Amino acid sequence: MKKILFIRSKLTPVLLAITVLVGACSSMPKTTSLLDQTRSDYVLAQNDSKVMNYARSEMKQAGDALTQANDAASKKESDEKIDKLAYLAKQKIATTQEIANQRYAEAEIANAGKERDQIRLDQRSLEANQERAKANQANAIADQSRLAAQVAQGETIEAQARAAQLEKQLADLAAKKTERGIIITIGDVLFGTDLARLNPEGMRTTQKLADILQQNPQRTVLVDGFTDNTGSPEHNQDLSERRASAVRSALQLAGVNRDRIAIRGYGMSYPIAANDTPANRQLNRRVEIVLSDATGKIAPR
Repeated sequence: MKKILFIRSKLTPVLLAITVLVGACSSMPKTTSLLDQTRSDYVLAQNDSKVMNYARSEMKQAGDALTQANDAASKKESDEKIDKLAYLAKQKIATTQEIANQRYAEAEIANAGKERDQIRLDQRSLEANQERAKANQANAIADQSRLAAQVAQGETIEAQARAAQLEKQLADLAAKKTERGIIITIGDVLFGTDLARLNPEGMRTTQKLADILQQNPQRTVLVDGFTDNTGSPEHNQDLSERRASAVRSALQLAGVNRDRIAIRGYGMSYPIAANDTPANRQLNRRVEIVLSDATGKIAPR
């Protein structure tokens, strides 16, 4: 009996230590890798002057969404629920940064436009002075030429700002400059396997392109569908046409007029890699979106 009591007396401190350790673990705040990444994204966005100057309300919404994710973590909700809320917050943060960049570019364009308008106003004033002072006509003509050059420079600045804005937006879509124009590729992974239905990531990609087209109404697109050499030519031709049509439908759903979207299906033609490995065949299963030039023209293949 004494031996048993001795053993119990020895074990009690150990059990107490384990109990304290378990209690401490249970009180530790819960988190996930996605939530940690979202917190980091939020801090980076807070430190971005463009975000704070041009997207304060959107940043507040992103902060509110992150607060919900943090609250779920504090309440030790399921990882699935925490990640779902963290994902929504992460998307809002990314959207906030995109909006801030866009508004910053628009502000730059607006400033260029104000400068151009002021130069034009100066030019009109100079023309009126020419009528009142014929004797100074030679000097007035020289001044007019100078102002015309400034107007042209202002218009060039505006065009460059628009081009820079477009280039930055297209960079998010991994667009490439080619002899035919700017091409955005939607790979096989953005469709269901052997299907002509865009998955959620594919829909987000087409939404970004639709936003660009809405901001550049003078541009049109040509959607070309391609497959690998697996399966019959008839099946591949049909699949390439249906995938091109799915992209057109997604752009229309996002607000782009159907008249601005042409489609073609090429089946297994025009591969960009040898059809000798699964990885190369996946590269050939794609949809290429060719963006027109500023006049709406697209060079033929």
